[in-house]
Amino acid sequence: MHAGVSRPDEHHAVPTPIVATATYTFADSAEVAAHMTGTHPDRAREEYARYGNPTVRALEERIAALEAPSGGADALAFGSGMAALSTTILALVKQGSHVILFRDGYRRTRQLVAKTLAAFGVEHTIVEPGDLPAVRAAIRPTTRLIVGESPTNPYLHVTDLAALARLAKEVGRVKTLVDATFATPINSRPLSLGIDLVVHSATKYLAGHHDVLAGAVVGAPALVGLVRDLRGVLGGILDPHSAFLVARGIKTLALRVERQNATAMAVARVLAAHPRIEEVFYPGLPTHPTHGIAAEQMSGFGGVVSFRVRCDERGQGDATPLAVTSRVVDAFHLARIAPSLGGVDTLVEQPAIMSYYELSSEDRLAAGIRDDLVRLAVGVEDERDIVADVLRALEVP
Repeated sequence: MHAGVSRPDEHHAVPTPIVATATYTFADSAEVAAHMTGTHPDRAREEYARYGNPTVRALEERIAALEAPSGGADALAFGSGMAALSTTILALVKQGSHVILFRDGYRRTRQLVAKTLAAFGVEHTIVEPGDLPAVRAAIRPTTRLIVGESPTNPYLHVTDLAALARLAKEVGRVKTLVDATFATPINSRPLSLGIDLVVHSATKYLAGHHDVLAGAVVGAPALVGLVRDLRGVLGGILDPHSAFLVARGIKTLALRVERQNATAMAVARVLAAHPRIEEVFYPGLPTHPTHGIAAEQMSGFGGVVSFRVRCDERGQGDATPLAVTSRVVDAFHLARIAPSLGGVDTLVEQPAIMSYYELSSEDRLAAGIRDDLVRLAVGVEDERDIVADVLRALEVP
């Protein structure tokens, strides 16, 4: 809550003030020279807003403190989670480099690596999430980066991050980058397990109110410094107004995540016992394939529950799984149909028609996305109301 806050600050305000400026003035040419040569006594002195802003820097210090409470980490804020991810990857690879990527994960991450970077001569191998023998087998002399999520989107696979970090360090030249958006620093801190860099879509849990786009990368200052230099070139910065909103959201992060953890666990248990449900994906359930790893390295299991609707009963005739599942999603009342997650409002989506709408059923299945899959991102409403909403939606034919 208090990281990145100067006491007393310039205006004696409780929240960090919004410094809305595109450029900064200098008293004279000598001050300009001192700033450019790094000899200015004010190390936080800024020149131009693409390179830094006091409101944004306060947020970055707060995020770094979340990920590494004992210190030693630096953070950079971006205008979106994808800006953070893409800038970080671009800072670490070049033409001829090889990247290892997990199959289950955000589709834009896969698109960035498998299509966009491929066009510039960056090679890749896709492995199953958390399959460390497959990761080891995929490593080449040109491998420079392993990119993964933990938990993954949408099947909530949890990777043994300490083992992944050890594997990469055995090779020496390979860096590890983990998207920990679903976990948040409340439930998991990958840096403490040896991971090199952590990315967050701060749009989700960190901000927590569905009202801002933001992203962040956290890691050792030397690595983050490489990303900072490229951010100044590419320009994917976070504006100070958005930084204010994310910083405000972080103040209630622990409270929100604690509630979302508990509610998601309750929802997962209800779904697991429901005859209308084919399968539930939640790392807090003993039936989840990575439950043991999650229980060992996470302090909470997160606020997202994915599940498959059983579509072969109830006299549905020739209705397709896609159509039957859509009817279930449409029957939610408290939960609203929308992409994203991590906010105070409960959201529900059918990935087949939301994130993967442009693909055929066959192509979606090849990507691991079934037509009967639903992703529920619980908010902070009363647990009983959310559970009642789920049960009501499952009553539709």
